Amino acid sequence: MSETCSAPITGIDSHAHVFSRELNLAAARRYTPGYDATLVQYLKHLQTHGLSHGVLVQPSFLGTDNSYLLAALRQAPAKLRGVVVLERDVSRDTLNDMARLGVVGVRLNLMGKSLPDFRDAAWNDFFGHIAELEWHVELHRHVEDLPGLIRQLMPLNIKIVIDHFGRPDARLDFDQPGFSELLELGLSGQVWMKVSGIYRLAGTQQQNLKFARTALLLLVQSFGLRRLVWGSDWPHTQHEDSVGFGTVVEQLQALECSTQLMRSLLVEAPRELFGFDLPVSY
Repeated sequence: MSETCSAPITGIDSHAHVFSRELNLAAARRYTPGYDATLVQYLKHLQTHGLSHGVLVQPSFLGTDNSYLLAALRQAPAKLRGVVVLERDVSRDTLNDMARLGVVGVRLNLMGKSLPDFRDAAWNDFFGHIAELEWHVELHRHVEDLPGLIRQLMPLNIKIVIDHFGRPDARLDFDQPGFSELLELGLSGQVWMKVSGIYRLAGTQQQNLKFARTALLLLVQSFGLRRLVWGSDWPHTQHEDSVGFGTVVEQLQALECSTQLMRSLLVEAPRELFGFDLPVSY
């Protein structure tokens, strides 16, 4: 199913996963899928909802074996970009090969893990390669720990992307630890936020949506339109029974975005961040 011709961008989903339950799973994992999330299924969801392009993110339960994601990139190179999970000692040749396939970033999923110190010399070569390739570093961690991590990365001249609104707690106010600092760091122009995973914000459906709606207004003020991107987070791991692709599209619509903001979330900001240098039709 090779796809080599470029297509107009009608919308970019900036965060989704593909996998098979038959793959070798990481020994240390918080989740084990009982189903397949295939590229064919994903592309059908995009088409159904009027979206044209997507960014595939390596799920944590596959560890650093990115082979399934890379195979997907080979099948639809014009429509997809990739974000991988890597060991710090990965070779530059391996990174170069991934870049040629459409990989544009590396994910550090730090949920449930000890906080790293990115100032440690052991990270130097790794982040040096990432900066030279002009990839981004994607951080997944609860909001109270994000400002410290971001400040360690900022001097390295690396683009920084934050998952799922920064994983704040929708049951708390906006003065919860880390959130106001995150907004301040957004003023730097070096940090992007994924407007995704509303259902992961720890509250009820109503609490999550109310929080996300106000949070988005604050994020626009701090990050600006061109530093916010939307993602479906398909197939919504750990929430599969209650959330579908249609659910998250409805949640996006319920954020009551202006036409300008919606265009930026779905087209302009992700096109720039992920390198979709294609004609636009929106």
